[in-house]
Amino acid sequence: MLFEDTYKMLSQPARGEFKDKGSKFYAYAFPVFNEKDIKNQLQDIRKKHYDARHQAYAYIIGADKSAWRANDDGEPSGSSGKPIHGQLLSYDLTNTLIIVVRYFGGTKLGIPGLINAYRSAAKDAIGNALIIEKKIEDVYELSFNYPDMNTVMKILKEEQINPLSTDFQVDCKLQFKIRKQDSERIYDQFKAIYTLKISYLKTI
Repeated sequence: MLFEDTYKMLSQPARGEFKDKGSKFYAYAFPVFNEKDIKNQLQDIRKKHYDARHQAYAYIIGADKSAWRANDDGEPSGSSGKPIHGQLLSYDLTNTLIIVVRYFGGTKLGIPGLINAYRSAAKDAIGNALIIEKKIEDVYELSFNYPDMNTVMKILKEEQINPLSTDFQVDCKLQFKIRKQDSERIYDQFKAIYTLKISYLKTI
């Protein structure tokens, strides 16, 4: 294969922790798929730990890992969000958010100490999680007339593709998903039917 068509993410939320010189670091790892998921989880943790001094976090989302952010939440720049993000990269995760909540113990840890603490807490959460591998799939929509129905269904059956949705009203519409590595081949099959329209919708 010339390209990766799978990605790794968490199957469910997980927790971790780390302690150093009285400071306590509680890590929460969540599977997330969009900005709304991230915002909701951040709000929930902030309510739960309203008395905590810092709640640094990092996330990566998207099958291509193109959307990411690292936030120090008031800690010295690069001392918290970045090491959390580094653990996501180290485990090659996407669609994952890690929030590390810090309760100050009275003794300053210094930049190296903070980096180690946030990294260790994030690592512990990932270590307690179940990591799953998912296929990257492209979603398409077909638009066609009734005379093409048999041809469309024949291709779907031969390729063992189950439609995601169908709408057989005046015109026929059908959505399906296909593994990335097979996407171009399937697309070309449907594209060859000149009375049919195939549209790419998204990658999941």
